[in-house]
Amino acid sequence: MLSNDIQEILVSTDQIQRRVKELGEAISRDYRDKEPILISILKGAVFFLADLARAISIHISLDFMAISSYGDSQKTSGVVRILKDLDETITGREILIVEDIIDTGLTLRYLLNNLEARKPASLKICTLLDKPFRRIVKLPIAYQGFEIPDKFVVGYGLDYKQRYRNLPFIGVLKPELLEDR
Repeated sequence: MLSNDIQEILVSTDQIQRRVKELGEAISRDYRDKEPILISILKGAVFFLADLARAISIHISLDFMAISSYGDSQKTSGVVRILKDLDETITGREILIVEDIIDTGLTLRYLLNNLEARKPASLKICTLLDKPFRRIVKLPIAYQGFEIPDKFVVGYGLDYKQRYRNLPFIGVLKPELLEDR
């Protein structure tokens, strides 16, 4: 059982479902009469994007980017390589980046700079999890699910070595399962 590897549940399935519904309602209200493109970064945000999109009651489009951050599996350097770019042109469109977690902010800052250069009408961030204590660069977060402590978390799309993404909650792995810490 995957849950046997979890030391602590930080955000329960019920808490996630309630907050995603609230975020969907807020986005629907704020983007009324608009049709934003929700851009998700593969793979971690896919679970959040799928639930969030179903909680939004206005027309939306979805697009995806895949990026690779140089650095080890638990830390990011902010140096990013785009592995998959957007399929749609975003010039003049309302853009909402949907992230699973914001940590140092270095990778997302790179992505914001890249997307701003394409001249969207607006560019906002929606993140499920925020670790403000590790932030290195300031980011304009419009929608936030949960602020969490500085712990390595898995579940609901977040992985450790490609495992644990399918847990329905956000949890902390038992320390003995983490290498390089």
